[in-house]
Amino acid sequence: QVQPVESGGGLVQPGGSLRLSCVVSGSGFIIDGMAWFRQAPGKERELVAGITSAGDITYDDSVKGRFAISRGSAKNTVYLQMNNLKPEDTAVYSCNAVVPTMSGGRRAYWGQGTPVTVSY
Repeated sequence: QVQPVESGGGLVQPGGSLRLSCVVSGSGFIIDGMAWFRQAPGKERELVAGITSAGDITYDDSVKGRFAISRGSAKNTVYLQMNNLKPEDTAVYSCNAVVPTMSGGRRAYWGQGTPVTVSY
């Protein structure tokens, strides 16, 4: 069973930093790519940052220069370093892991999410 589990969310003041972690449990699979998404109250879920198995990285324009995504040496872990946080970054952040299937397709697995609140 492939299961991403996030941690590291919390309450932080504007201008502060947080580091989110996501560990994908299970065995017998290879992770193709990993990403962080977020969903703010009343809004649709959006991609924050993604990283492929080859190390190619993409960021939403709203977080470029402030957030950094990276993968751990074990390849089943992904981090999101968030600096200079703004109130508009407040959301539930979820981890996504894409795993190739036996039939040649790809399947995405989601974590439960970790809340991030940026406020005084």
